[in-house]
Amino acid sequence: MTAPRSTSLRDSVVTLAGILILLGIARYASAIVVPLLLSLFIAIIAATPVNWLKNRGLPSMLSIGIVLISTIIVLILVSLMLGSTMAQFNEALPVYQAKLSKLTESITALLSDKGVNLETAGVLDALDPGAVMTFANNLMTGLADVLGNAVLIMFTTMFILFDALDFPRKVQSAEGENSERILQQITRFAKSTNEYMVIKAIVSLGTGVLIWIGLTLVGLDFALLWGVIAFVLNFIPNIGSMLAAVPAVLLAIVQLGPTSGLVVIAIYIAVNTLMGNVVEPKLMGKKLGLSTLTVFLSLVFWGWLFGSVGMLLSVPLTMAVKFATQNNPQTRWFALLLSPAPEEAEQLAVTRKPEKRSKDEPPRKKDVHDELMALRAELDTLQRKRDLSGKDTENED
Repeated sequence: MTAPRSTSLRDSVVTLAGILILLGIARYASAIVVPLLLSLFIAIIAATPVNWLKNRGLPSMLSIGIVLISTIIVLILVSLMLGSTMAQFNEALPVYQAKLSKLTESITALLSDKGVNLETAGVLDALDPGAVMTFANNLMTGLADVLGNAVLIMFTTMFILFDALDFPRKVQSAEGENSERILQQITRFAKSTNEYMVIKAIVSLGTGVLIWIGLTLVGLDFALLWGVIAFVLNFIPNIGSMLAAVPAVLLAIVQLGPTSGLVVIAIYIAVNTLMGNVVEPKLMGKKLGLSTLTVFLSLVFWGWLFGSVGMLLSVPLTMAVKFATQNNPQTRWFALLLSPAPEEAEQLAVTRKPEKRSKDEPPRKKDVHDELMALRAELDTLQRKRDLSGKDTENED
């Protein structure tokens, strides 16, 4: 009994060490891994319009080309629109930071006069409003740096879409009899990930457009920038919409006054309530398949590993981990921990259907044992019937 336990413990330690090594390599090579991940998930999103064009009778190559060219045009237009806005925001950023610092100092002085003694330096260090504005600027700069590899990302996306056409034949040649089952599992994962990414992109786009329109009507500077930030951060679950609102609210207080700041808060609450609590649940339902704690921890983990892009892709990456673990009996427990509800856990825990055997394959020991037990039960039943019939005959005599 000791040898199997020691072997199992050794295998677990080796597996854990391998995972840690892979994570370390991924973090070290994040400059290469992050563009590849973006390419993969852009390809998953692009699969929807590509399939739509193919269903309309267009060839696969032409459909992929149209989608890629359209994506490039959209990215170029957005970059041109944001270029001048970002330049103007960078010029005005020091002025806004100085105004926010003075506002914080005046509030601190007012509280001190009321008997609430706060150290100004401590408050400014802990709650530096200028840092919030810098965060918005750094976020867009970081995304711009990633999109600086746009050529690499688009070429990788193109090759992924082209290679996906021959992927089923590759699996069939590699796996043989198990190819159909593996293809079904991969197709199910790709479909669920595609549905999540497409729905999230639509909801985020709607959120960004509504924020842009609302802030433009209020008269807030750089409304387009805040709309883009709302679109991007809406991909981050739980806290993304709150992070997107903070710099816009602070700018509204400095530029337009406290009343306008409350109006901006109301706009963000209304838009996020509509899109996050009405539209998104109606479109997505329970397709996510992750618990709230899992979503939050995945946000922290993937953000630490891959930065802002890891935060944006935290949910799809965790869905991939869940898919990989739930199809292995030894790691299915981890998939159960990631799952949100007992109903799904019960589905994952359901015993697999027995695999079909060919006629030439010899029967397994367990199957032979079951057949023998069933035959023995039938013989016992026949023997009891015979005994009963014999007793009835003796009574008649």
